[in-house]
Amino acid sequence: MVSKGQDIVMKGKVLVIEDVADIANMVARYLSREGFEVKSVPSAEDAFALIATWKCNLIILDINLPGMDGFEFLSEFTKTNNVPVFILTARTSEEDQLIGLGIGADEYVTKPFSAKVLAMRVRAMFRRMGMIEPQPSNNGNCEPGRQYNFGPYILDVDAKMLKKGNTPIALAAKEYALLAFLAENHGKHISQETIFSKIWEGSCGDISTVPAHIQRIRRKIEDDPARPAWLITTRGMGYRLDNVVANTPPNQTRQ
Repeated sequence: MVSKGQDIVMKGKVLVIEDVADIANMVARYLSREGFEVKSVPSAEDAFALIATWKCNLIILDINLPGMDGFEFLSEFTKTNNVPVFILTARTSEEDQLIGLGIGADEYVTKPFSAKVLAMRVRAMFRRMGMIEPQPSNNGNCEPGRQYNFGPYILDVDAKMLKKGNTPIALAAKEYALLAFLAENHGKHISQETIFSKIWEGSCGDISTVPAHIQRIRRKIEDDPARPAWLITTRGMGYRLDNVVANTPPNQTRQ
């Protein structure tokens, strides 16, 4: 049950792949309180078997698993799936983080961790997927936010959501921030250095994470990621988002 004043959770399904029962149970307990349906398995092999019959909306994945490890699972899983994956692991090296994010993880959370913060990150991802609805205001009105349209896509900056028509597109936090930054500077070439400085702001990683995130976004928005129509690369100049129309609600004015 969702308490008054909270967002309304549309039933989402989370798969936890974790071989330490105490950790799996704690994560499941916190996410269940948030209104999610949660199942947990102790191995990647068990996860593949479950996924064949149970469609989840998000995966929380340990790396140090018996049998196939988390990196192997992630590499295989992302070949045919766009379901968001959060890595939850005791492996804290920058190299491991770059590998995990590079092969498709949407978040990299290290142990020890706050279950409350993890639950907030999960809620944020479900909100970007359009699976959490905001609690109506007292007057029942919901004001539209700043939007950018390109092709069939609508990027709502204030709601932090990308939709194709009425269908939400799942984006990780950095993917969303990068796309929004390019939308707000639409038509301009933005260098890798500028993107990295703006979006990562000194956090873990290096500039090579920018093209990796660009490719991940293209796989989600382009019909042919090898021949992008929207997210364009110009050699020596950087990236730009093409054919963007900015839509500002009537009650909002640009400063």
